[in-house]
Amino acid sequence: MKLSPRGRQLALVALVQVLGLSVWFSATAVVPSLRIEWNLTSASATWLTASVQIGFVVGALASTALNLADRIRPQSVMAASALGAGGCTIVLALFAGGLSTAIPLRFATGVFLAGIYPIGMKLTASWSSPAQRGRAFGVLLGALTLGSALPHLIGGLGPLSWRAIMAAAAGLSVIAAIISLSAIVPGPNLDTRPVKPNARYALAMFTQRGPRLANLGYFGHMWELYALWTWLAVFVIAGREDRGDELGWATGIVTFLAIGVAGVFGCLVGGWASDRFGRPPAAVVALVISGICCLLSPLFFAVSTPILVAFLLVWGASVIADSGVFSTSLSETVDPRYVGTALTVQTAIGFTLTVLTIQFVPIFANVVGWQYAFLLLAPGPIAGALAMNALRRNNPQQKENDYDEFDICRPSGRPDGGVVPHRR
Repeated sequence: MKLSPRGRQLALVALVQVLGLSVWFSATAVVPSLRIEWNLTSASATWLTASVQIGFVVGALASTALNLADRIRPQSVMAASALGAGGCTIVLALFAGGLSTAIPLRFATGVFLAGIYPIGMKLTASWSSPAQRGRAFGVLLGALTLGSALPHLIGGLGPLSWRAIMAAAAGLSVIAAIISLSAIVPGPNLDTRPVKPNARYALAMFTQRGPRLANLGYFGHMWELYALWTWLAVFVIAGREDRGDELGWATGIVTFLAIGVAGVFGCLVGGWASDRFGRPPAAVVALVISGICCLLSPLFFAVSTPILVAFLLVWGASVIADSGVFSTSLSETVDPRYVGTALTVQTAIGFTLTVLTIQFVPIFANVVGWQYAFLLLAPGPIAGALAMNALRRNNPQQKENDYDEFDICRPSGRPDGGVVPHRR
């Protein structure tokens, strides 16, 4: 089947996300090997992922301050970022011998990743009308999920060395850079008006009720998401050891199924539901299901492996199904000139929260045991569901807020997603 130019570009952006983001959890996927080779404790192992999150936040803040996502060709930013992330990962795979080398390289990887994911969202929005944006963002988030889980799949294919797994992920990221630079172009919905640096817009959008609630929902979602992805394999291993039913390297397959396969399904369903039933209702359902999974996780800790896998598939689908909804909601309610900046700010704050939960979960597990560790994540989806329910009740006319001196445009309500200038 021949794809339209829009379909081809959306597919290419999604492919770049899958390949470029494969380096994100490349170190997390090989933690069991590194614990033995580098003699890591649980506390020190957290920094292999937390340093990436911190680097992502720093990169996102720098991009926001300079409005890079709105001033430079997005495909060029994405290509340079994928190349940088792949370069840092291959250096780690070839030369790192401990945390003193690995953590700075993982931090730099996170800085570069801030130029892949948010830019991918902007490019996706540029090729999507408002009526199609939920499904388009669902595909993009499915690509992010699949890319994040790829190292687990690579490691689950056989007893590979950790250096080989990370080198493979680095190679995929370099391929993503080539595709981005050679084949991707922005779509017709990209706002091409000249943009001056406006760091104040990062704060201005929080004065508007719609964007504020969408962001709060996203923050609750992020409280749960990356801590679950980071520690899911450890949770599975601990539960199987408790049963005396160890999976060995097949743990990677189980983790990939829960994060990657179920996650892609959840993203696609969530994107469709947000277009069909509305953004807030779709997010509330996903948040409620994932929150219930958090609360039920102790009961499934030591069940038989088939039952555990079924439970993790539900959790893996619901925990990511709403992610595209928040991005879509934000892209539809902010000044179209600063969509890239708004999405980058949203992700920067959200990923700051992930640093906390990634650190807190193993500490909590040391006190209560891994069986109860994920109870710590439950407040996130609960708070997010409350925020999105409030957004659902929000008067649609309140989207047309006053924007004061920022001279922001409000949505016109036209089917083409056009805007009209609005000043108080």
